[in-house]
Amino acid sequence: MSTDIVLAGARGHGRWHLDNIRRLQDKGIVRLAGICELDPLTADELPEGLGAPEQSADFGALLDSTGARIAVICTPIHTHTDLALTAARRGVHLLLEKPPAPSYAEFRRMADGVAAAGVVCQIGFQSLGSHALPAIRELIAEGAIGEVAGVGGAGAWARPESYFRRAPWAGKRRLNGVDVIDGALTNPLAHAVATGLALAGASHAQDVAGIETELFRANDIESDDTSCVRVTTTRGLPVTVAATLCAEDPDDPYVVVHGDSGRITFWYKQDRVLLQRADHGPEEYQYGRTDLLENLVGHLTDGVGLLVEPDATGAFMKVVEAIRRAPDPAPLPESAWHLLPGEERRIVPGVDGFVAASADSLALFSELGATWAPPREVST
Repeated sequence: MSTDIVLAGARGHGRWHLDNIRRLQDKGIVRLAGICELDPLTADELPEGLGAPEQSADFGALLDSTGARIAVICTPIHTHTDLALTAARRGVHLLLEKPPAPSYAEFRRMADGVAAAGVVCQIGFQSLGSHALPAIRELIAEGAIGEVAGVGGAGAWARPESYFRRAPWAGKRRLNGVDVIDGALTNPLAHAVATGLALAGASHAQDVAGIETELFRANDIESDDTSCVRVTTTRGLPVTVAATLCAEDPDDPYVVVHGDSGRITFWYKQDRVLLQRADHGPEEYQYGRTDLLENLVGHLTDGVGLLVEPDATGAFMKVVEAIRRAPDPAPLPESAWHLLPGEERRIVPGVDGFVAASADSLALFSELGATWAPPREVST
C-alpha cells in the first residue's frame, strides 16, 4: 500500500522532489496527495503521471484534508521550523530539506518539537544516503590510510548573478529581521560540510569543539559566496571546507579524508571514491545510494533504520550558527573579481586553486596567501 505525501514547495528545487515522488509513485511506494504553493502549479508544471493532487496555500489545511502521512518541506530556509511543527502537531512525518534551520535555536525548536510530537523527521542531506559512506568508514577502520589526520572539503561552483535574485530570500543573511543565512556553505554546498563532518565521525553538536570562519562575497549580496570554515572536533580532528560560487572552471565538489599513509577522496554527487595509499596503485570505486524519501517510507512501514535524523545534523547546525554569528561577509575588492561576458556571472581568478589547496592542506584562505583574505582574526 502506498503512502500519501504532501509536498510543500514544488518550484525551484521542489521540482526535483516532484520528479522523485513521481519515480516512487511509479514503484507503488508513495502517492502525491497534495501540493502546497502560494500559487497553484499549472498543468504544465506538474510531471505527467502524478494525477491531480489537491493544491492549497494553507499547509495545515492541506494536511488535514488529504490525511497525508508524510510531508516533504522544500520551502525557504526561514520557514522550515514553523512548517515542520505544523506537520508534527498533526502527527505527520517529515522529510525536511537542508539546511534544516537558519540558526541553532530554530533547529532545536524544530527538533525538540518534532521529538515531543512523536513523529519521524529525516533531514534532506541526500549525500548521507550514499553507500560510499559506510564503505569509507570501513576502509578507515581497517587502517587503509593509517591514522586519520583530518578531513577537507572543496566546492568550486558557479552561479550567475540572477541566482541571487531568484527569490526574495536568496543571498540574504536576514529578511525583514528574520534569520535566513543563505550562503555558499550553508545552502548550495552544505552537503560538503555535512559529509565532511560525517566522515570525521563528528555529526552531532556535542562533537564540535571549535569553529573558525572566513566569509567573503564577490557578488552584490548580503551572504557569502566565497568562504571557508574549519571545525575542530572534540577528538582534535580538523574538518576544513572551502567553497565558492565564483569558480573559473566549476567542477564536482568532493570531500577528502587524510591519513598518515594515504587518502580517500569522495565525490559525493557521483558516489565515487578514490583510494590512494602507500605501496598501492590508486583504487576507484562506484557506489549506489539510498533515496532519503524512500528510506523514510521504509522506516515507517518496515522499520528500516533512518539515515539522517535531526540530531545527526547537529554539528552542521553548529557551523550554520557560527556563520550566523560571524561578522557580515567582507566584500572582495573589485580588483579580485570580474564579470564573465556572456554568462553574467562573477568569477574570482585563482579561487579554484585556493579551494582545492584548502581541502588538501586543511588551511583557511588567509593561511594560503589569498590576497583578498589577508591574515586577520577569524571568528570562532
